[in-house]
Amino acid sequence: MSFICADARHFGMTDVMKPADDLFTARLVESLYVEAMVLADEARSYFERDAGDQGLPDDQSVQIDMSCESLRVTTRLMHSIAWLLNQKAYFAGELSLHQLRGRSRALGSVTASNPQVVARLPLEAQLLVHDTQHLLDRLVRLERSIDASRLGLAEETAMRPAVLHLQSRLAAELTL
Repeated sequence: MSFICADARHFGMTDVMKPADDLFTARLVESLYVEAMVLADEARSYFERDAGDQGLPDDQSVQIDMSCESLRVTTRLMHSIAWLLNQKAYFAGELSLHQLRGRSRALGSVTASNPQVVARLPLEAQLLVHDTQHLLDRLVRLERSIDASRLGLAEETAMRPAVLHLQSRLAAELTL
């Protein structure tokens, strides 16, 4: 069973989706959104502490590394949350597929952390770096999977009229 998205018709497109897949993906996006918000709260809570409360040594180079990694963690989270909010808006009917597929709404790339630098940080900071990178990696895989699925459905929809036409011609030939 499939349905045509009302927003897609408004933009002159037809977007055939499978409701079961769409519902599963919407629930997955919601779950990942909650996870991202919890991570954002943990990161905010940790990084707003004083250096001593974070477990940082007096070594200035480690403190600089911590500043850089806190920016990477924050950037990963903001990219993740923005992408998830766009997905949620699409599932809520607030964005069309055409709007969602715009380059500005794609999941951006963030420079990965250097494992040797992360190893110098306190354990809690290491866990935040790892958890945010893991979340972003999962979202990148999900984005690719969703894009491939939506592209496949669009191609299938585009081919459908030609297939139906050939089937009707074949049926007409067989009845002669």
